Amino acid sequence: MAVFVTTQVVLCDNTPMTSDKTQLGSWFNIHVRPLSQRKGSLDPALVTAEEGAKVVKVRKDGHGQFKTIIDALKSIPSGNTKRVILHIGPGNYNEKITVEKTKPFVTFYGTPGQMPKISYGGTAKQYGTVDSATLIVLSDYFVAANVMILNSAPRPDLNTVGGQAAALRISGDKATFYNVHLYGYQDTVCDDAHRHFFKDCYIQGTVDYIFGSGKSLYVNCELRTLGDAMDTYITAQARKNKQEDNGYSFVHCELTGTGTGAYLGRAWFSHSTVVFAYCNMGNIFNKVAWSNNNHKEYDK
Repeated sequence: MAVFVTTQVVLCDNTPMTSDKTQLGSWFNIHVRPLSQRKGSLDPALVTAEEGAKVVKVRKDGHGQFKTIIDALKSIPSGNTKRVILHIGPGNYNEKITVEKTKPFVTFYGTPGQMPKISYGGTAKQYGTVDSATLIVLSDYFVAANVMILNSAPRPDLNTVGGQAAALRISGDKATFYNVHLYGYQDTVCDDAHRHFFKDCYIQGTVDYIFGSGKSLYVNCELRTLGDAMDTYITAQARKNKQEDNGYSFVHCELTGTGTGAYLGRAWFSHSTVVFAYCNMGNIFNKVAWSNNNHKEYDK
């Protein structure tokens, strides 16, 4: 069981993250500890779930309990109270997947070096933007590690209607992503709602490719913007007023890509909140850096 990543991020105190990237490993080990050391400070339901963890093998070649991720998820009972680790073998899983709200404590785990690829070509024209995602997670305490998730729909242009195509929609609370690669163009990641932690991830896109109302921390991730003649935007955060408690923080991330006209973000709503700290920024950005999305009143 020790080889599977099931860790939930619960920081021990309010110590700020180190400004020294070489100390990130130490910071992580201090704040994210094994279950045996954290029982007294974790949600009782989470402690119960982790102590009774179960591994289910998914293999395309038939050498597991299930050949598809969807069938493995169907085997998890509604109202699940135990951690269920779907150990997903290598290969391309052409599936459109939803982890229902009634099935918390689910982990998608791939083997490093043999990362499974979950792909589907849903678009906003077919499903609506947020429901176009290849993987939709509605439940709490979700974990993904060493997995590739992509939306295979073609890159939209200015004349494309409904071409937005998400790879991931994360709507549940207390979700964590480790070494997850997310590929798409417009609206790659719908960081939809509640609290999420992304570490050592790769996220690729063009327009608003991290968007929504989540309250999320991205650490040591690569954000790759695919620029061209069109304006490109990394974020479109959706905070609507001062009372909402959400926003995105990117810390010690690498901002790479192509083109020269990228924006760090645009204000989807009046109080959109995004922070980039200690990040390395490539030579791909418009000097303005931020867009008010044609709403001058948002500048304040």
